[in-house]
Amino acid sequence: MATRVGKKKRPSREKHMLKEQLVIEEGVFDRRTIMRIEKLFTHKIVSRLLFIIAKGKEADVYLADAGEEVHGDHVAVKIFRIETSSFYSRVDYMIGDPRFPKIKRSIFWIVNEWCKKEYGNLKIASHAKVHAPEPYYFNGNVLALEFIGNGENVAPQLKNVVLENPEKVLKVILADVKKLYQHQLVHADLSEYNILMHDGTPYMIDFGQAVIDKHPNAMMFLKRDIYNITNYFRRKYQIKSDVEEIYQNVIGRSSTQSL
Repeated sequence: MATRVGKKKRPSREKHMLKEQLVIEEGVFDRRTIMRIEKLFTHKIVSRLLFIIAKGKEADVYLADAGEEVHGDHVAVKIFRIETSSFYSRVDYMIGDPRFPKIKRSIFWIVNEWCKKEYGNLKIASHAKVHAPEPYYFNGNVLALEFIGNGENVAPQLKNVVLENPEKVLKVILADVKKLYQHQLVHADLSEYNILMHDGTPYMIDFGQAVIDKHPNAMMFLKRDIYNITNYFRRKYQIKSDVEEIYQNVIGRSSTQSL
């Protein structure tokens, strides 16, 4: 005779779906990460984990079907690797940041705080109305954010497209750099690799290393961002820019017109 299972002992629909989705990833996610991904289901941020869309040194990004609490069809799920040693070098972006008065050398602490930091930075970018993914939720080393792309295809990186109007795109990027700074944030790793082109609009991504303007290296990072992106447009599209003039404009010390 079959044993009848009480309601309290039955696994939730979300847990059952999650276990089915993670079968193909068995051995990839540790138990702690799986529990954190599970929260995305229980909070109705995602309804189904699909497949990997980007691999990096520190994190992998997965495509997921959106849950009831998210507008749109898809969600990007960024999962930071706990085991990677490269995160130790990221402490430089946290030391001096008032948001992190006490820095711990535990890799678990660094990765979790890095994920939290990217979520917070994306919130600032959203408030500044910068073209960047909307953050939805984070837990430990798992971050859910807006998917930038068409259908199930992620938008291409700036470096992989040929722009019809590069001057216009550069102007949008620099305007977003200024908006960020006006909201006390510097991206600190801006390049053709960290910008996606979606329907002709540039979207900044990867905000984990972004720092607030009180960081001791904020202004150096800001000038480096401006140099890196204008240098790319100079090399590929022969667009000449005055880095110092743009920098002074961004920080509000120039008499030139707004970007």
